[in-house]
Amino acid sequence: MSADQPKRRTAAGRTAARTSVPAARARKRPRAKQAAANLTRIEILKSAAGAFRRLGFHGATVEEIAAVLGMKKGNLYYYFKTKEEILFACHQYSLDRLLEVLEKVEQDDRPPDQKLRQLIVAFVHTILDDLHGTALFLDLEALTASHLRQAIARRDEFDRGVRRVIQQGVDWGTFAPHVDPKLVSFALLGAVNWIPRWYNPSGPSSSQEIADHFAAYLVNGLR
Repeated sequence: MSADQPKRRTAAGRTAARTSVPAARARKRPRAKQAAANLTRIEILKSAAGAFRRLGFHGATVEEIAAVLGMKKGNLYYYFKTKEEILFACHQYSLDRLLEVLEKVEQDDRPPDQKLRQLIVAFVHTILDDLHGTALFLDLEALTASHLRQAIARRDEFDRGVRRVIQQGVDWGTFAPHVDPKLVSFALLGAVNWIPRWYNPSGPSSSQEIADHFAAYLVNGLR
């Protein structure tokens, strides 16, 4: 082995190190671009949810949704093909958050009344804060048949989870033995979902205060 071979390998290593930096930057660019696109999609959903809450699905226009964000209608169509697709994405976004919370709650060892309280608080924050007033039962009739089936299936998944937590409360003796998990879950979901109809972000009660009041009222009524 000649004396200059290690030097050649070292030089090659330096060359590889130099070329790896642009390659790493090139790999980061698509990820950064995708992250920026995801943030823009969420901002569109927030604007749309607020418009749907104020004006209803049919009353809100794509132009209004885009104008809140300082976008042109054509730019918005880059992210969503139709207004109905935006509505479906609002439901999916909210359900993603709720099902994540449900999974964590059901894996927790805390008493069922605390689990139910956490679900209610998360539910209120999801429809008031995450998407500024969207609701999981409202405007469903505006979805296409395929999107409607998907939204209902995932909403029912959350409903069944709420029922399981309530049933656990009955089994543990935390809730009264006459409590019907199905009826209570319907009442709970309906009550919370109606909040966007009367909620005023500039009103006297914050979303946290509303969440705490609803959780206390709904959970204590089951004891």
